[in-house]
Amino acid sequence: MKEIGFSKKEKYDKAYLRIAREWGQLSYCQRKKVGAIIVKDKMIISDGYNGTPSGFENCCEDDNGLTKWYVLHAEANAILKVAKSTQSCVNATLYITMSPCKECSKLIHQSGITRVVYMSDYKDKEGIVFLEKAGVEIVHISDLD
Repeated sequence: MKEIGFSKKEKYDKAYLRIAREWGQLSYCQRKKVGAIIVKDKMIISDGYNGTPSGFENCCEDDNGLTKWYVLHAEANAILKVAKSTQSCVNATLYITMSPCKECSKLIHQSGITRVVYMSDYKDKEGIVFLEKAGVEIVHISDLD
Protein backbone atom coordinates (compact mmCIF):
# COMPACT_ATOMS: atom_id res chain seq x y z
CA MET A 1 0.00 0.00 0.00
CA LYS A 2 1.38 3.40 -0.97
CA GLU A 3 1.52 6.02 1.76
CA ILE A 4 -0.17 9.22 0.68
CA GLY A 5 2.14 12.22 0.81
CA PHE A 6 5.35 10.21 1.02
CA SER A 7 7.73 9.62 -1.83
CA LYS A 8 9.53 6.30 -1.92
CA LYS A 9 12.80 8.12 -1.22
CA GLU A 10 11.37 9.85 1.85
CA LYS A 11 9.96 6.55 3.09
CA TYR A 12 13.42 4.96 2.88
CA ASP A 13 15.07 8.05 4.39
CA LYS A 14 12.81 7.76 7.43
CA ALA A 15 13.43 4.02 7.72
CA TYR A 16 17.21 4.49 7.67
CA LEU A 17 16.93 7.31 10.23
CA ARG A 18 14.96 4.99 12.49
CA ILE A 19 17.79 2.46 12.22
CA ALA A 20 20.32 5.19 13.05
CA ARG A 21 18.23 6.26 16.04
CA GLU A 22 18.08 2.68 17.31
CA TRP A 23 21.82 2.24 16.74
CA GLY A 24 22.48 5.38 18.79
CA GLN A 25 20.86 3.69 21.78
CA LEU A 26 23.93 1.41 21.94
CA SER A 27 26.06 4.40 22.97
CA TYR A 28 27.35 4.50 26.54
CA CYS A 29 27.28 8.31 26.48
CA GLN A 30 24.82 9.86 28.92
CA ARG A 31 24.51 13.38 27.47
CA LYS A 32 23.62 12.45 23.90
CA LYS A 33 23.15 9.12 22.16
CA VAL A 34 23.86 9.65 18.48
CA GLY A 35 23.64 6.99 15.78
CA ALA A 36 24.80 6.95 12.17
CA ILE A 37 24.23 4.67 9.18
CA ILE A 38 26.02 4.91 5.82
CA VAL A 39 24.05 3.64 2.83
CA LYS A 40 25.37 3.09 -0.69
CA ASP A 41 23.49 1.54 -3.60
CA LYS A 42 20.56 0.80 -1.26
CA MET A 43 22.76 -1.21 1.12
CA ILE A 44 23.93 -0.33 4.61
CA ILE A 45 27.73 -0.37 4.38
CA SER A 46 28.52 0.96 7.85
CA ASP A 47 27.12 2.07 11.17
CA GLY A 48 28.38 3.92 14.19
CA TYR A 49 27.46 5.57 17.44
CA ASN A 50 29.23 8.07 19.65
CA GLY A 51 31.61 6.57 22.15
CA THR A 52 35.14 6.14 23.39
CA PRO A 53 37.89 4.65 21.20
CA SER A 54 38.57 0.91 21.34
CA GLY A 55 40.38 -0.10 24.49
CA PHE A 56 39.13 2.84 26.56
CA GLU A 57 36.61 2.67 29.39
CA ASN A 58 33.05 3.09 28.07
CA CYS A 59 32.53 6.33 29.97
CA CYS A 60 32.02 9.37 27.74
CA GLU A 61 31.61 12.09 30.37
CA ASP A 62 34.04 13.46 32.94
CA ASP A 63 33.22 14.15 36.60
CA ASN A 64 31.61 17.47 35.61
CA GLY A 65 29.27 15.78 33.13
CA LEU A 66 31.14 17.16 30.11
CA THR A 67 32.01 14.97 27.15
CA LYS A 68 35.62 13.82 27.20
CA TRP A 69 37.69 15.29 24.35
CA TYR A 70 38.56 11.90 22.84
CA VAL A 71 35.00 10.62 22.41
CA LEU A 72 34.36 9.78 18.77
CA HIS A 73 31.21 11.04 17.11
CA ALA A 74 28.84 8.56 15.47
CA GLU A 75 29.60 9.65 11.91
CA ALA A 76 33.35 9.49 12.51
CA ASN A 77 33.00 5.92 13.81
CA ALA A 78 30.92 4.93 10.77
CA ILE A 79 33.38 6.52 8.31
CA LEU A 80 36.35 4.89 10.06
CA LYS A 81 34.66 1.48 9.78
CA VAL A 82 34.37 1.97 6.02
CA ALA A 83 38.03 3.00 5.84
CA LYS A 84 38.99 -0.34 7.43
CA SER A 85 36.83 -2.32 4.96
CA THR A 86 36.75 -2.95 1.22
CA GLN A 87 33.88 -0.46 0.85
CA SER A 88 33.98 3.21 -0.13
CA CYS A 89 31.88 6.17 1.01
CA VAL A 90 32.03 7.80 -2.44
CA ASN A 91 28.48 8.76 -3.49
CA ALA A 92 27.00 7.32 -0.28
CA THR A 93 24.33 8.78 2.00
CA LEU A 94 24.94 9.36 5.70
CA TYR A 95 21.91 9.04 7.98
CA ILE A 96 22.55 10.57 11.38
CA THR A 97 20.38 11.44 14.34
CA MET A 98 22.09 14.79 14.93
CA SER A 99 23.57 17.18 12.38
CA PRO A 100 27.37 16.96 12.16
CA CYS A 101 29.83 19.24 13.90
CA LYS A 102 32.50 21.17 11.99
CA GLU A 103 35.18 18.51 12.47
CA CYS A 104 32.98 15.65 11.33
CA SER A 105 31.75 17.69 8.36
CA LYS A 106 35.31 17.76 7.04
CA LEU A 107 35.49 13.96 7.34
CA ILE A 108 32.13 13.58 5.60
CA HIS A 109 33.21 15.75 2.68
CA GLN A 110 36.64 14.15 2.33
CA SER A 111 35.17 10.63 2.48
CA GLY A 112 33.08 11.30 -0.63
CA ILE A 113 29.65 11.18 1.00
CA THR A 114 27.32 13.21 -1.21
CA ARG A 115 24.13 13.28 0.86
CA VAL A 116 23.41 13.74 4.57
CA VAL A 117 20.00 13.09 6.13
CA TYR A 118 19.64 14.08 9.77
CA MET A 119 16.99 14.38 12.51
CA SER A 120 17.95 17.03 15.05
CA ASP A 121 20.21 20.07 14.99
CA TYR A 122 23.60 20.19 16.66
CA LYS A 123 24.19 23.37 18.69
CA ASP A 124 26.50 24.75 15.97
CA LYS A 125 25.17 24.80 12.40
CA GLU A 126 28.56 25.52 10.80
CA GLY A 127 29.02 21.85 9.91
CA ILE A 128 25.87 21.92 7.78
CA VAL A 129 26.85 25.26 6.24
CA PHE A 130 30.25 23.82 5.29
CA LEU A 131 28.72 20.71 3.71
CA GLU A 132 26.26 22.80 1.70
CA LYS A 133 29.16 24.92 0.40
CA ALA A 134 30.95 21.69 -0.53
CA GLY A 135 27.96 20.59 -2.62
CA VAL A 136 26.70 17.88 -0.27
CA GLU A 137 22.92 17.47 -0.38
CA ILE A 138 21.43 18.11 3.07
CA VAL A 139 18.02 16.77 4.14
CA HIS A 140 16.47 17.52 7.55
CA ILE A 141 13.71 15.15 8.66
CA SER A 142 12.58 15.81 12.22
CA ASP A 143 9.41 13.71 12.25
CA LEU A 144 9.81 9.99 11.60
CA ASP A 145 6.11 9.12 11.93
